[in-house]
Amino acid sequence: MTRLPKNTTERTGLIRREALRLGFDAIGFAKARRLIEEETRLEQWLKEGRHGSMQWMENHFDKRVDPGKLVPGAKSVVSVMMSYHQPDLAGRQLSSEKPKISKYAMGEDYHIVLKEKLFELFAFAEQVIGKVEGRVFVDTAPVLDKAWAVESGIGWMGKHTNVLNRDWGSWYFLGEMILDAEFEYDEPMADHCGTCTRCIDACPTDAIYEPYKVDGSKCISYLTIELRDEVPVKYQEQMGEWIFGCDICQDVCPWNRKARSGSEERLFARPDSADRDIDYWEELDLQEYRRLFRKSAVKRAKFDGLQRNIRIAGANLRQPDRKFVNVAGMLKKP
Repeated sequence: MTRLPKNTTERTGLIRREALRLGFDAIGFAKARRLIEEETRLEQWLKEGRHGSMQWMENHFDKRVDPGKLVPGAKSVVSVMMSYHQPDLAGRQLSSEKPKISKYAMGEDYHIVLKEKLFELFAFAEQVIGKVEGRVFVDTAPVLDKAWAVESGIGWMGKHTNVLNRDWGSWYFLGEMILDAEFEYDEPMADHCGTCTRCIDACPTDAIYEPYKVDGSKCISYLTIELRDEVPVKYQEQMGEWIFGCDICQDVCPWNRKARSGSEERLFARPDSADRDIDYWEELDLQEYRRLFRKSAVKRAKFDGLQRNIRIAGANLRQPDRKFVNVAGMLKKP
């Protein structure tokens, strides 16, 4: 019979090493607790209607702020991170005036990739600890993944509300295990945004209305993905060439300039999902849509939603004096 680790330090080290072996780029351990500070912020954010039409965010409020409501007896939240960064893709997008898809959605659906590996990590945790009660999560349940990533020391909350890491920037996905087991816990990372406001200055719709606060109802990612109605006219020009999501606040972030490249090829952009001009997208039919975005997060927008976004991007790209955000220019600032 395999000897089980005698203390939390040993089991923490074993699980940390296994997470890296599985392909995760970082892992952090936090003590499960009710997130009192986040509870207050979330309640106010919802009260102000900054979630737009995402009514589902009002559901399961207690579960969002208390992991013990998701896993009875929860003692720990284990956060993992996996990069999808492709420096060459980022460069091509910055120099292109073609329709753009957010980089995170150009490979295989991250829900599938991360959850597969998280289940493997959970099985390993049971080998190390013994019988464990717990669940794994990848952005499909009421878990405040960014807050837990900060709690577990994976990164700090950037002013654009994406979690930043000194080595990996913000080009990565997050996942969690909530377990009824104890570990050696990590310390939160210091905030390294300083006086920088590039993400705030660059946002075309002013969605980042204060440092560390985003009005989801104005965000281009919300407008192109979550919104099922017509995009308000006042935001259509600001959408520029984005047909799914938006990377502007991350593209201009200095911490993303030298971010390390990811290694999980399934998360990399498919050759046939990048560098397409507007004529291709305007001729996209349902059959080609299904072929192109099989096992892709782009399906979140639905075919009708993508067509709506393509119409807006086409109108913007054909404007003779179009004024899109000059991300490349902003990156040249000292």
